[in-house]
Amino acid sequence: MFRRIFWFTAGAATGVWATTKVNRKLKQLAPESLAAQAADKAVETGHRLKDFALDVRAGMLQREAELGEALGLEAPVEPAELPSQHRRAIAQRVTYLQQINYTNNHRNEDH
Repeated sequence: MFRRIFWFTAGAATGVWATTKVNRKLKQLAPESLAAQAADKAVETGHRLKDFALDVRAGMLQREAELGEALGLEAPVEPAELPSQHRRAIAQRVTYLQQINYTNNHRNEDH
């Protein structure tokens, strides 16, 4: 008699456990839950990309400062001190950098 009660109780407990487990999994796989999980992952990925971009920008500025210091470009240079070829090269470089900056700032404007 006690054996039957034991096995009946064990079977009922196993059934409750399995039902609970299946219901939890079904809730996790529901469309609303999957959409929320995807949105959370997208936000997390966006934060990681933003952090990466900020790290790259900081490294770029640091390296640019190091190169400017190593090349002596930190001191302001008067155009009258430079030969005409150097003045033209600097003017072309400034124009080029301005064009790149304009292109980068207006890149996805049509979309």
